[in-house]
This record gives sequence, C-alpha cells and structure tokens, in this order.
Amino acid sequence: MKKLILLSTAVALLSSCGIYTKYKPVETVPDNLYGETFTVEDTTSLGSVDWHELFTDPHLQAYIEQGLLSNTDYLSAQLRIKEAEATLLSSKLAYLPSFALAPQGTVSSFDGGKAAQTYSLPVIASWEVDIFGKMRNNRRQAQALYAQSLDYKQAVRTQLIAGIANIYYTLLMLDDQLSLSQETAKAWEETVRSTKALMNAGKADEVAVSQMEAAYYEVQASVLSLKEQINQAENSLALLLAETPHSYKRGTLAEMKMPDELSAGVPMQMLANRPDVRMAERTLESAFYAVNAARSAFYPSITLNGSAGWTNSAGSMIVNPGKFLASAVGSLTQPLFARGQLFGQLKISKAQQEEASLAFQQTLLNAGSEVNDALTAWQTSRDKSLLLDKQVASLQKAVKSISLLMEHGPTTYLEVLTAKQNLLMAQLTQTANRFSEIQSVITLYCALGGGKRII
Repeated sequence: MKKLILLSTAVALLSSCGIYTKYKPVETVPDNLYGETFTVEDTTSLGSVDWHELFTDPHLQAYIEQGLLSNTDYLSAQLRIKEAEATLLSSKLAYLPSFALAPQGTVSSFDGGKAAQTYSLPVIASWEVDIFGKMRNNRRQAQALYAQSLDYKQAVRTQLIAGIANIYYTLLMLDDQLSLSQETAKAWEETVRSTKALMNAGKADEVAVSQMEAAYYEVQASVLSLKEQINQAENSLALLLAETPHSYKRGTLAEMKMPDELSAGVPMQMLANRPDVRMAERTLESAFYAVNAARSAFYPSITLNGSAGWTNSAGSMIVNPGKFLASAVGSLTQPLFARGQLFGQLKISKAQQEEASLAFQQTLLNAGSEVNDALTAWQTSRDKSLLLDKQVASLQKAVKSISLLMEHGPTTYLEVLTAKQNLLMAQLTQTANRFSEIQSVITLYCALGGGKRII
C-alpha cells in the first residue's frame, strides 16, 4: 500500500512539472480583427466557399484542375505529408520493443590444443519503458508536425488556385485593353487621313497632321507592349501548370461574374479556416511538446533488455548439441553530470516556444489586416466603377461632338487629340478597375482560408 501511495505521489509531482500536460488550442482572437470599419453580421464566410462556386468560367476551372494535378509545388507539399506520416509512425512504433537477431561463432585453441568451436544464436530484445513521458511528448510533437504538413498542403493549394485565377483574369484584362487600343489605333488612323484631307483643303496645317501621326504611333506602340505583357502572362500560367509556353483559350472580362455581396464571417473562423494561421499554431504546439520533452530528459530512462536463443557453450563445459539459453536485464540511467547541458536545452526550448507564440500572434494579425485590405479594395473598386462608367460615357459624347466640330467648325486638332487621349485612358482605367474588383475577391478568398479544407 505504501509503494502505491509513493508511486501516485511521484506521478502527481511529475505531472506538476509539465511532462504530462497537453497543449490547449487557442480559442480567442483579438477584438476587431477585421478592423472597426467592417462589422460582422453573420457567420457565413467567402473563405468556406468551394472554388468551383467562385470561379465559374469553364476555361479557368479546367486550368485549376490541371494545376492541382501537375504543379510541382503542390506535388512537393503532398510528399512532405508522406514524410510527416513516416515520422509520426516512427514515434508511435517507439513504444514497442525492438528485436534483433545476433548470431555469433567462435573458434579457439589453447597452447596448440584442439580447436574448440562454439556458437550462439540469440534474439535480443530491448524495450524502453516510457514512465517519464519522453516518447509520449515526441509522439505528440510528431502529430503536431504531421497536422502542420496537412495545413501546408492546403496553403499551397489555396495559393495555387488564387495564382492561376489571378493570371487568368490578368489575361482577360490585357485582352480587353488590347482590343481597346487596337480600336483606338484604327480610329487614329482614320483621324490622320481626315486631318491630311483637311490640310489639303486648306483647313488644317502640317503641325496638326504631325501631332495626329505622333498620337497614332504612340497607340501602336502601346499595342505592342500589351501583346508582350499577354505573352509574359501566358508564360507565367504555363509555369503554374508545369507546361511549356503556349497560348491559352479564355473568355472575356465582360462575361465574368463575381459575388455582388461579400461576407468575411466571424474572426474566430480564422483559427479553423486559414492554413497559415493553423500552421503557426501547429508550430506553437510542437514547441510546447519540445519543452515537455526537454523536461523529461531530467528524469531517468528505464530500459528492459533480454535475449533468448541456442548455444553450445555453457561456461567452462562444452555442451553439444546446443541448448536453449535465456536472460533478462533491467537498467535505469539517470543523468548526473549533463545537467548543465539539459538546463541549456530546456532554456532553448522555452525561448523557441515564446518565439512560436509571438509568430502565431503576428500571423493572426496579418490575416486580419489582409481581410481588411481586400474588403476595402473591393468596396473601392465597386464605387469607382460607377464613376468610371459615367466618365467613359461623357468622354465618348465629347469625342463625337469635337470631331464633328473640327470638320465643320472652328475646333482645333488639339481639342480632338486631347479628347481622344482622355477617352482611351478612361477606358483602360475602367478595364483595370474591373480587374481590381475581381482581384480583391480572390484576395479575400485567400485571406479567409481559401475554400473547404481538402486532406
């Protein structure tokens, strides 16, 4: 009874030292994580939407599916999971005894006498009894790292989907801008002809023709620049899809549909949805168990060793044929002169735990800031689109009116030149703003976790 009481007391003392304690997941986030500007009205979140529902363009869906099958970074993330699985399996198997076959043979002769031959064929077993939690903490640490590898895969997946979508919509924006520039170039070409005709009729001078030609050449140069940017974007898409460069089929920017309303959900969902936040907490969890393991190193290791097999040697007496032989030994190893090193390792582990805690807090704050940025960008783009639509409509009327006045009135070529340049810039800005609106949706999608978690 006294032994049982002493053992219970020892276990209680060891538990108070922290070698048996479990990590408690973080369950709170900072107030106003998304900022004071945006209030949370419901628990629904864009981050929990599957990417098929968000990106409905059939060409884009096909490219995302292809990227998930062939992208090298995503394939590497899956191999990282296999490595973590092997590490976890190894830590679980450490609880079991190890066995080894150790056959030995000896030939000996004394003072020229007849040689004696002996042999032994034992199976050796060794088992470390995990009373002080060293292997338990190593296993829990391996479990945290395995979970982190799953989160890493999700993070790579999210970034891959967003990267493909961003490049695809960039191509649509560049296509739209190229079409506008080419149409403008044709219009400028006609304007140059008209101005030359007016010069021949004595209603315009050579300066007007030169200015119109210069503007025409500038638009042609921008067309070439846009074609180069399209080629670069297609090459970037090819890299994500692990392909050689080539042209990609796609729709038009005007056909793309995005949600009219966006919901960020409650900030608490960050802890469960966003993979980089989960990864940061897994790092904190791993550091927690590393501290427990460092504490366990102060306590003795208890190992049971045994062997069983056949031998034809039994002391000084030669026995033939072989006889069965078995032995068992228990050992306890208590660190004595390594305590300075153990204390140092414990301090290192504690410092690393504090670093992991700070990194987790910063990751959570960064996530909240990214949500705020994406929501602000989306709202700004939506507001600007109404103004840009009105601006383009007004400039189109102005160009039409000024062109007629130049042919039949006192309007100069400079007014026509300025009006057409302003219209082109407004149309290009309108297209870029539409892309910014779509891009902010993609950014918010990533900032909120990037869709349903796939294991």
